[in-house]
Amino acid sequence: MSECLFCKFISGELNTHKVFENENVLAFKDIYPAAKTHILFIHKKHTENIVEICNTDIGQVTDIFSAMAEWTQQEGLDKSGFRIINNLGDHGGQTIFHTHFHVLGGEKLNPGLN
Repeated sequence: MSECLFCKFISGELNTHKVFENENVLAFKDIYPAAKTHILFIHKKHTENIVEICNTDIGQVTDIFSAMAEWTQQEGLDKSGFRIINNLGDHGGQTIFHTHFHVLGGEKLNPGLN
């Protein structure tokens, strides 16, 4: 996916502020943070959205969620709490079409949906 911004982060073509990386997952700071801590987690294999990733390789979701669990525990966010968000499509607010999950925390968040 030569035009995908997140794929360019994975390949090293573009730099980003990485906070976590393993064999399958990359995590980096959101450039427009919606909370004190706002990190994006992506799989290194490109898929466009949560439906595609689930239909093609559900194991990638496990890779991402395991990485989020590891990182949030390292950062102590598991003690105070955090939110995970995934957007799908235009109506869902997705602007980058590489499956990604937002982890927000580091402060008390508005309740939103319960």
